Amino acid sequence: RSKNYQMFLKDIRLESLYVLGLLIVSMSFLSPYFLSISNFLNILMATSVIGILAIGSTFVISSAGLDLSVGSVMGLAGVAGAVVMNQLNLNWVFGILACIIAGGIAGFFNGQLVTRAKIPAFIVTLGMLGVARGAALLLCDGKPIYGLSDEFLFLGQGRPFGIPFPVIIFLGVAIVTNYILSSTKFGKHTLVIGDNQNAAFAMGINVNKHKVFLYAFSGGLAGVAGMIFTSRVNAGDPTAGFNYELTAITAAIIGGTNLFGGKGSIIGTFIGALIMGVLQNGLNLLAVQSYYQRMAIGAVLILAVWFDQINRKNN
Repeated sequence: RSKNYQMFLKDIRLESLYVLGLLIVSMSFLSPYFLSISNFLNILMATSVIGILAIGSTFVISSAGLDLSVGSVMGLAGVAGAVVMNQLNLNWVFGILACIIAGGIAGFFNGQLVTRAKIPAFIVTLGMLGVARGAALLLCDGKPIYGLSDEFLFLGQGRPFGIPFPVIIFLGVAIVTNYILSSTKFGKHTLVIGDNQNAAFAMGINVNKHKVFLYAFSGGLAGVAGMIFTSRVNAGDPTAGFNYELTAITAAIIGGTNLFGGKGSIIGTFIGALIMGVLQNGLNLLAVQSYYQRMAIGAVLILAVWFDQINRKNN
């Protein structure tokens, strides 16, 4: 038990747990509606989309990469799924596949341009942010696509045993990806590439192929997030995921993922996503206007990177 506990502590940044606890205590005093089961379920449901995006970002950032396109790819994936179901009249299963495949293809192109064309990931994914958003608007002529099947809507609105289905998907994704990153050869290779790419080459790791898969994986998870969002709002919205990449990256870094690669934790990212969810939920309950919320998220990102640099110097 003590060994498992030590491994748990090693995988997370304790400061993030303290921040989460402080936020929960503060919000419970500031709003009488915060400490309720229904509100906690709302936080988890809202966190599910950002959390899945943040998990994909964790893998990319751990390899010393960066994906600024996940929010726009999420919007494109949701529209692609809605087009397949609503306009092509295909089964809801194909709608799910369309969301994931659309996200994966966008991520694949990111990876190819980063590895083969040697274009910095910042530029590639910033460009994809615009391309994916434009493609989403083009697919639906700039208008949301409404009227999706009940089976598809269950993915975002269903509540088996009283638990929102998006929360179940989020937890499932977190469990599987935590095992991949912490306990498999693929996860270890990801961290090695982020820590020292030359050493990864010397070990015989196919770095370029690995990076392409990482970006495609991040895009696929953005597709899953787009699927959940589209199901929740019953519409393929081309503006979905606007600025979500900032929140996702912030959640990953707060959780202990090193912005410069070599270190990442899905458990930490899960906690970081909860911090962002609690912060946004609390500000909504306090009727804080949205532009102040964006300022708060930006400030949290700057502080998270600053503390990360301080920890690296101390270690």
